[in-house]
Amino acid sequence: MLLASTLIVGVTGHRNLRDCDTGALRAQVREFFQDLRSRYPDLPISVLSSLAEGSDQLVTDVALEMGLRVVAPLPLPPSLFRDDFSTCATLRHLDEQLQQVDVLELPLAPGASAASIGSAGPARDVQYAQAGIFVSSHCHILLALWDGQPSELVGGTAQVVDFHLRGEMPVPIERRRAALGMLGLGEETLVHHIPVLRHGTSGAHPPRARWLTCDQDVIAHARMPAEFDAMFRRHCEFNQDWIKYADRIGSTPQALPDERPGCPIDGLFEVADWLARTYQRRIAKVLLVTYVLAALMGFSFVLYADVTNQDAMLYLFLLFFASGIVVTAVATRRQWHRQYIDYRALAEGLRVQSFWRRAGIVDIATPAFAHDNFLQKQDVELGWIRNAMRGASLDGILAPVDTGPRQVDQVIDEWVGSATSPGQLEYYTRTAARRSRLHRRDTVIADGCLWIGIAISAVLAAAARHIDGSLQNLLVAMMGVLSVAVAVHEAYAYKKADKELIKQYRFMGHIFAAARHRLSTSTSLAAKRQILRVLGEAALAEHAEWTLMHRERPLQNSKI
Repeated sequence: MLLASTLIVGVTGHRNLRDCDTGALRAQVREFFQDLRSRYPDLPISVLSSLAEGSDQLVTDVALEMGLRVVAPLPLPPSLFRDDFSTCATLRHLDEQLQQVDVLELPLAPGASAASIGSAGPARDVQYAQAGIFVSSHCHILLALWDGQPSELVGGTAQVVDFHLRGEMPVPIERRRAALGMLGLGEETLVHHIPVLRHGTSGAHPPRARWLTCDQDVIAHARMPAEFDAMFRRHCEFNQDWIKYADRIGSTPQALPDERPGCPIDGLFEVADWLARTYQRRIAKVLLVTYVLAALMGFSFVLYADVTNQDAMLYLFLLFFASGIVVTAVATRRQWHRQYIDYRALAEGLRVQSFWRRAGIVDIATPAFAHDNFLQKQDVELGWIRNAMRGASLDGILAPVDTGPRQVDQVIDEWVGSATSPGQLEYYTRTAARRSRLHRRDTVIADGCLWIGIAISAVLAAAARHIDGSLQNLLVAMMGVLSVAVAVHEAYAYKKADKELIKQYRFMGHIFAAARHRLSTSTSLAAKRQILRVLGEAALAEHAEWTLMHRERPLQNSKI
């Protein structure tokens, strides 16, 4: 049983805090967590803390007292980690905390060995740097108990904060998002900085906490920036929908069962996919009703103008117009379209993430995950999707899976497809063919209406003198009705993005077909994993384009 879709707070801070500041710091940390709880009541908080003495242990104490889940990524094996504690009291405290948290032993950094990290030195420092990178990679907010001063200490608090905001760290980094941070594009990184004084320094307690973001340069804020608040509210809204439909989904945010043993990411995928399909059906109904009402408006106006002058036609026109406005307003106010797009984007990201995890493509030693390069071109509000994926990654790491040849072949069968197991290839091929048939049928009907209208206009032009007035009015009305039908059909097809979706499904079908061909001729496990990695990246990129396309066609832009 796992917590899922949580707000993850990472911790970094100095070891040597002043004893006289401890009470005030605990109060500030508690106030920080309480503020998050009050802002996002349906978004459980998890804490990532390496349990180092000083700041890490202080924050962990407060989190445990408040009943928060704590995950402890240890930079060193416990036997070596204990050597870095300066007193018996802090060492006993470590043992107590280890009994209350989820422990995650991080692997050795590339090139390191048990001997090289056995004593203080560069290799050991790199282990702490890797732990800081791990915490930054998986948290949504980095809580820094920091004096605000730069430092050359590898893996120290200053460098972890700098990495989180800018993507800079003087150790080898395998993380795509770091490249964006180095260009000053860390628009999705947020630090809550609680200023502290270190042991041996004098002065009053430092000023109140502040928020730090990065856009070209580091920016300090007195309050959480509005765009991040909106992002976390979107995440909270996902959990609220999950709670609302918990009985039908079969799980809750506080109790997510393993849909597949050893891969909890699948459980979150099932939730996102269910919600996406639910809101998709609602949007489809809203679009259909809206455009049918638009057509009826046009018909009633044409009949009033060319067939009958009955006021009832005007009343019908106004009734259809008002009904369309109400339907669109309800859907817009409840944000069904945005929720459908967001949940579908999350589901597709989790699908790739789950298959990558089960195939052993991403492991704990290389913190470069699917969320790092997914939807990077979108606005910051969509960052909640990557946040949810970060949380899923953490749960996946805490529940290790077998990633041998048999598991890779299972992923290929389920994801790509085989002769006996339909996968995404069969889905894209079948869906592209079905949508193409429907589009051709609709095009034939629309073209037929258009040509019938043209034929009527030709008849009127050639034989207008021989047709009495009432028949002329009826023919003109037929022309108007057919023109309205064609126009509404074109607008409806554009709103659904029929042509673009057919192209996308065909393109994805070609990609999955090529992947299956390459996989069928590959005998190396490493080669299969590389193909699956490239396939996942292509799927994420294509779905990002799909998300952008549909976000540009919101309901409120319907020209009723």
